[in-house]
Amino acid sequence: MADKTSAARAERDDRVAGGRRGNAASKAHAAAPASEISATQLDRLIHERTRLAIVSALAVNPSLSFTELKQLLGASDGNLSVHARKLEDAGHIACTKSFSDRVPKTEYRLTASGRRALERYLDHMEALIRATREA
Repeated sequence: MADKTSAARAERDDRVAGGRRGNAASKAHAAAPASEISATQLDRLIHERTRLAIVSALAVNPSLSFTELKQLLGASDGNLSVHARKLEDAGHIACTKSFSDRVPKTEYRLTASGRRALERYLDHMEALIRATREA
């Protein structure tokens, strides 16, 4: 069990380090010619509609409960749970579980890694939009 945890932590650290390097790459998109900007280079983890909605909602709120996210996104329990887990496994969101008056409460917040990933994604989308308009 400890090996899986260590491996997951090392993988997450590698992604975070890559995210720092990726920030310069996203700025390069702003100056790149239209022919060099590709939609296939989008972060597929964040690009999926529900996951993008989750990180976007958490980017403008300090935290949201599972119920709040579910209502905000109009998602089913299962759908939200699966997408939130993918983001949590990638280190983009943090999940805290607690009880309030014997009722379980799950809170999500965007991590620094998640904020950087969202910023890179938005930079890339802006570059794609500019390239498309200039073409």
